[in-house]
Amino acid sequence: MASSQNDFLVSVHTAPGPTSGTFNHLWLTLIGSEGESPPITVNQANQHLLPGSRPLGRVVLVRLRLEARLGFPDLDWLCGKVEVVRSQGDQVEGGGGGGEGPLEAEFYTFGRWLRASDGAVELRSGQLCLLASDTKEKLRNHRTKELREKQQSIRWRVFAEGVPHCVDMSNLKELGPNLSYKRQSLGVNLHYLRGFSERAESWRSFSELETLFSHNGKHNHVAKFVHAHWREDWFFGHQCLNGCNPLSVRRAHLLPPNLSVTSDMLRPFLPEDSSLEQELESGNVFFLDYEILDGLSANVINGRQHYVSAPLCLLHLNKQGQLKPIAIQLQQTPGPQNPVFLPSDPGWVWLLAKTWVRSADFQVHQLSSHFLRTHLLGEVCCTATLRQLPEVHPLHQLLMPHIKTTLQINIQARSSLLASNGVFDKAIGCGLAALAMFLSRAAERLCYSTLCVPDDLEDRGLHTLPQCSYARDASRVWDILHRFVMGWLELCYHGDGDVEKDSELQCWIGEIYTHGFLQRPESCCPQSFRTKTDLCKFVTMVIFSSSALHSAVNFSQVDFDLWMPNSPPSMARPPPKTKGPLKSGGHEQEEEGEEEEEREFLSFLPDVNSTCSVMSALTLLSQPAADYVPLCHYHEAVFGHGEAHRLVEAVQAELRALSDDITDRNGKQELPYKYLNPDCIENNVAI
Repeated sequence: MASSQNDFLVSVHTAPGPTSGTFNHLWLTLIGSEGESPPITVNQANQHLLPGSRPLGRVVLVRLRLEARLGFPDLDWLCGKVEVVRSQGDQVEGGGGGGEGPLEAEFYTFGRWLRASDGAVELRSGQLCLLASDTKEKLRNHRTKELREKQQSIRWRVFAEGVPHCVDMSNLKELGPNLSYKRQSLGVNLHYLRGFSERAESWRSFSELETLFSHNGKHNHVAKFVHAHWREDWFFGHQCLNGCNPLSVRRAHLLPPNLSVTSDMLRPFLPEDSSLEQELESGNVFFLDYEILDGLSANVINGRQHYVSAPLCLLHLNKQGQLKPIAIQLQQTPGPQNPVFLPSDPGWVWLLAKTWVRSADFQVHQLSSHFLRTHLLGEVCCTATLRQLPEVHPLHQLLMPHIKTTLQINIQARSSLLASNGVFDKAIGCGLAALAMFLSRAAERLCYSTLCVPDDLEDRGLHTLPQCSYARDASRVWDILHRFVMGWLELCYHGDGDVEKDSELQCWIGEIYTHGFLQRPESCCPQSFRTKTDLCKFVTMVIFSSSALHSAVNFSQVDFDLWMPNSPPSMARPPPKTKGPLKSGGHEQEEEGEEEEEREFLSFLPDVNSTCSVMSALTLLSQPAADYVPLCHYHEAVFGHGEAHRLVEAVQAELRALSDDITDRNGKQELPYKYLNPDCIENNVAI
């Protein structure tokens, strides 16, 4: 093919997939540094040589526009890429004769849906760059136009007062095809959780609960272990470190001032040759404090008032390496009607006190550890990324595979789980009435350091605790991600000055500080970035929270909560004000016999129908997708070549080595901790 300097060969590729194509006409225009080609129609599977009406110069953008075909459905089209090849002239480099010159290809990677309603969409080449590197006026104008359009279509909305803001969209149609996804479920069997909606009554016996569990938990090894050991003190402590909410427990150096315990009171539960003061000094005392729940109005379920407590729990790490509860106070304010429960109390009384703690932990786990710290934080970062970082920005490309899905899943959550008549409204202790206040309190207490694994583990005293598999695995995943992120940043930021001068980056973190941390200086969230080190830490936090942390707090919940008495989602009777034997509501006489005490204990737990409603939701939410993408596996073309590809290969090799180590360790444990095995970590928050 002999051609002049004005000749271009353009190939348009539809992305793979059975529904990627369209009946619509596609119009294409090349935009060069010196001019534009006339728009032409591209027919499927054909290539066209496009002569410019005047010299184009170097092609910098490709404009695409879909036009509906008369008489055919207006189908969206998934563009894979546009390849532009320009002839270099008649002389072959290095040759002495005539003939066709070598061809120079430029790829305009798209990998996104195009709709007729979008109008003209302009693409630039797949090469990533910072604003300072965009020297051509047309390219700088293009990235400015992209952000302006995103900021007009993707806006912020106040979800609730004092809570991180969310995207201003109410349904998936507003989200559009490029921010939506389809999740292929492995399929779950909810057959044995249905049919109980009319049973708005307490469970009659543990035998009834075990019948339900035998049909729903028989293939779940962890759930069966929970069922066997949930009453035991050592397992209570084990869950604080390695359960579905390992984010609450912390080492105590001083006793909480509002916990009414004395050294003499706790002496029977400590080593004979030690004291409470010595154990505190040795770092063997831990505590749980659910002060965030204090004073919250509890839900009304099945027409009956339910209850939430704000317990304090003291735990001791014994010489056998077991973390055991040694004191529980069910309310924050000490007093004669707020006794301290001890392991020496009667069995059912002590078990009920532990169950109140587990129910409080359920509320904090679901709304703070899970929803706030992974879902809402991910949505804030995703919305800010779309509004402030153009697609060509290196951080846009790095972050979006980890955070893009949060928009859809959170829109769905707000319209179902967290909506009127959803499971929170019908079956969870906090309920919708307290939801906004709880999230506001949780956001007010959220500090940047608690989101960064090394800082958080050291602050809570878990970084040197070998019993905490979560801490060990989270630290290693964090370190691997941190090295990967630093390698990525070094591709584009050659020094700290480049970071400081990146105005798009500074607008991005400013928007996260404003809409995510609500401009609270006490949150210690960065308001700007000055160094690569600071930027690397923040980006690592975003990726970890949207992948590994979500795996730890989401996919574990059905294992530890399927046996409902272990983590009751609500409590049907108020916290006891005395340490006497369990009594029937409205009766003064003391009940006798194991069956009577069991029935009294069960009367505190959720009703049958609300139990099954929550178990159904947790079962669905804890299922990995059939098509899930493992951590640091990327389908985007930018990761498929050059230095970016080498970085991905390196991080995947590190993650495989960690996976092998965790698999080997878990094979030696009766109750393995699997949730931070990289093979089990999804790349994003997609459920």
